[in-house]
Amino acid sequence: MKKITLFLMLLVYTLNFSQTKLEDVKVETVKKGIRKSLTTTTNTSLVSSKELLKAACCNLAESFETNPSIDVNFSDALTGTKQIKMLGLTSPYLMITEENIPSVRGASQAFGLSFTPGTWVESIQITKGAGSVVNGYESISGQINTEIIKPAEDIPFFLNAYGASDSRFELNTHFNKIVSNNWATSFYLHGNTRIAKNDMNNDGFLDNPLGKQINMVNRWQYSNPETGWVSFINFKFMKDEKQTGQLEFDKNRDKFTTNYWGSEINSNRFDFTSKVGYVFKDMPFQSIGFQNAYSNHNQDSYFGLNQYAIQQQSYYSNLIFNSIINNTMHKFATGLNFTYDKYAEFVNLIDVGRTDNSVGGFFEYTYDNNDKFSYILGGRLDYHNRLGVFFTPRLHVRYNPWDKSVFRFSVGRGKRAANIFAENQNLFASSRTFSVLDTNGKIYGLNPEIAWNYGFSFTQNFMLFGKPADVTFDFYRTDFQNQAVVDIMQSAQQVLFYNLKGKSFANSLQLDFNIELKKHLNIRTAYKYYDISTDYLSGSFQRPLQAKHRFFANIEFATHIKEKGKQWKFDYTLNWLGSQQLPNTATNTISEQLPNLSPSFTVMNTQITRTFSSVFEVYIGGENIGNYRQEKAILGSNNPFGSTFDTSIIYAPVFGQMYYAGLRFKIK
Repeated sequence: MKKITLFLMLLVYTLNFSQTKLEDVKVETVKKGIRKSLTTTTNTSLVSSKELLKAACCNLAESFETNPSIDVNFSDALTGTKQIKMLGLTSPYLMITEENIPSVRGASQAFGLSFTPGTWVESIQITKGAGSVVNGYESISGQINTEIIKPAEDIPFFLNAYGASDSRFELNTHFNKIVSNNWATSFYLHGNTRIAKNDMNNDGFLDNPLGKQINMVNRWQYSNPETGWVSFINFKFMKDEKQTGQLEFDKNRDKFTTNYWGSEINSNRFDFTSKVGYVFKDMPFQSIGFQNAYSNHNQDSYFGLNQYAIQQQSYYSNLIFNSIINNTMHKFATGLNFTYDKYAEFVNLIDVGRTDNSVGGFFEYTYDNNDKFSYILGGRLDYHNRLGVFFTPRLHVRYNPWDKSVFRFSVGRGKRAANIFAENQNLFASSRTFSVLDTNGKIYGLNPEIAWNYGFSFTQNFMLFGKPADVTFDFYRTDFQNQAVVDIMQSAQQVLFYNLKGKSFANSLQLDFNIELKKHLNIRTAYKYYDISTDYLSGSFQRPLQAKHRFFANIEFATHIKEKGKQWKFDYTLNWLGSQQLPNTATNTISEQLPNLSPSFTVMNTQITRTFSSVFEVYIGGENIGNYRQEKAILGSNNPFGSTFDTSIIYAPVFGQMYYAGLRFKIK
């Protein structure tokens, strides 16, 4: 009984008591980097720390380079920021959580994924389709949850050093100590900097920003098997500074002048989170958890003559009770949560700040006969001071029709307030004027976004020529009942914001095929087709800067582990992107116009790791080794204060080949 109680206590600290989380923990012993169980109800992939080591993985945004479910692209030609998409929709339509507490949202939407270093990450759960109602109502296309390394399971010391040919350098140090039988603590320190100016395409602008970041976290973990209590307490602080623009730009001399075009983005963030869980000693199937989180995010920035500043103070609280109905085939989770967001936001010194708050209750029922069939049916009722009173239903179904196969279906509704300026900061680095056409709504004059997501997935594991293989087919559709349209199809000199006047949908089809050709040699492939269309004022168009066809391939090979842990590891990733709809540039001069569609192209990355022992290894790698670069990354670069200047139309890499090297050292 004590072993069972301890096992359930370990589940409590995640405070996600859905069937998905329980089954995610069960498959931890599988050694593949990306794991998908045949018995989970939701379409969830578990990305382990092993997968994260296959690429440089300097931060969370760069953790998905080898994952076929996530598309990674640069958001603009200046900041070096990588944007992720799932089911063809950008990250604002994803719920991004850290240990099941919402993390990247609001003010942090543009750069927040770069604020979590990759070495801190223990695992990532990626769920396609609407997520659990336990975690909120905002998820539309999916959910990404990051689990940070637990103090009770960490090693005493870890060091990771990294340097790249684009003059980016990083250092990560982890310190961990078991304080007592019940307490353990970790202190993580991350620093990165880019010190040299690079202009590989000779357009007079930096390809990557100069900058530096200091990032630290102190985690405390308490567990007591005798009493049934477990808790986590986290303190985080982050300071990030970026400078970009023309090579000759001097911030002390040229800021807010037309001498040279330049930009600075300075962010400070403080987070405090606590999670407390209790497992009833005489009823190990019953538990209660309480999550609390406070964050203060402050960004001060300018883009040429455009100024943008935002401060977001947030408080989040979630109380969850888990139990069963008669037996463990019938489980439920219910609870209450509260969210408070205060925005002090200024666009070119115009105050557009606001205060949002919401309170809601949820109930989620799980049926699982541990055989061929399970489903999760959930709903939540919320009151939001701007979104009103609304109901959010969600359903996930799993059926195993025959051996080594699984069929999944999901449907759900999501609702969110679009932070149109924070989520589209890349457009400030252009000559476009910002116009909000609607004025009747309560969020910048707009009404909230509402969408339904539904889809299905089928996976079959089998033997091919005596080798283990699997194939997965999934299709998802997102229908917007209302959307905050970001219109860059009307004119190259404007960006228009308005609520959807017609139809907007996103169809996503993906076919995966994976095979283990021999022991330690795995091939992972995926083809993705996106049909994403929105009715703009000027007509119906495919979503700009979204490839309709994509192909992904990853090959990994590792030698047998020899004495003292010596081993070689090799990894190669290929991404082919088809043509993309480009924004309208017909109103520019002929020399600054782009075609309607971009060319297709291929990007290749690779990494080699040499493990010398169980405590020391080195790695070298290259990104974009084919040296493909977008031919014209910045429009109007010769006259950045003119009417055709635009750095946001990025469909391919700006920087050419990039090579890096690093080392990892552990004290166990």
